[in-house]
Amino acid sequence: MNQTASKSRKAPANPPIAKDGFFELRLYVAGQNAKSITALSNLKSICEEHMPGNYHIEVIDLVQNPALADGDQIFAVPTLVRKLPEPMRKIIGDLSNTERVLVGLDLRTVRGPQLSPPLPGGVDNLMQASTG
Repeated sequence: MNQTASKSRKAPANPPIAKDGFFELRLYVAGQNAKSITALSNLKSICEEHMPGNYHIEVIDLVQNPALADGDQIFAVPTLVRKLPEPMRKIIGDLSNTERVLVGLDLRTVRGPQLSPPLPGGVDNLMQASTG
């Protein structure tokens, strides 16, 4: 499942709120299980809706290439890594909480109680990668 999804078309009428304008995204998955498939589907939908034409998705299947987890310090899957624009950010889970994903990608700022801690058993977590 090591694949690349890239969309390049004319810029949208309302450009996304991105500092550098282009997003380099890496989605780490473990095989083609339900969570991995859901995460990729959710990511593609979010990208098309909020940054059409301004992203590149690389899917890395850690079942096929487990050594690739070391580079971005992946300890859970699925994990989305925003490589560009910097700083690098990580979002763990199936990306079903669109608001959290948008905040994690810096496309939206944190707004009120919608981003309260997830209920027990929730899978979407957000963390900023440390640089140093």
